[in-house]
Amino acid sequence: MHGMTANAFTSVSLDPPLVLVSIANRARMNEKISQTGRYGVSILASDQEPLSLHFAGGTRQPDLVRFAWRKGVPLLEGALVHLSCRVTDSHLAGDHTLHIGHVEELWYDDGHPLLFYTGSFRALELQGNDDPWGF
Repeated sequence: MHGMTANAFTSVSLDPPLVLVSIANRARMNEKISQTGRYGVSILASDQEPLSLHFAGGTRQPDLVRFAWRKGVPLLEGALVHLSCRVTDSHLAGDHTLHIGHVEELWYDDGHPLLFYTGSFRALELQGNDDPWGF
């Protein structure tokens, strides 16, 4: 089993549901994705900063790490969102490879996501009305 903290993950298409992860060519994860043709994405909750640091190679806290297997990929237990993806295309882009994945299954819970912005972890907080559309 192998995990990493990615700083480049984005939606590509809604129909079909496609997402993209950008992985350094030298990273072991790049090899794992190429071998298996699959990857999982766990979007962490705002209180899971230690897990993000663990997989970014910072403070190691293996006692925090618990995986659940879904559709043949390991996903972090307790994460806010889980995506199980099958690679449909990979593109070499400089020192990274862009892996486009078809989202085969999606699971999510209520809560606030962990964000990383301008070099710091942040929490997404709604201000005023709890309705994000302002109604």
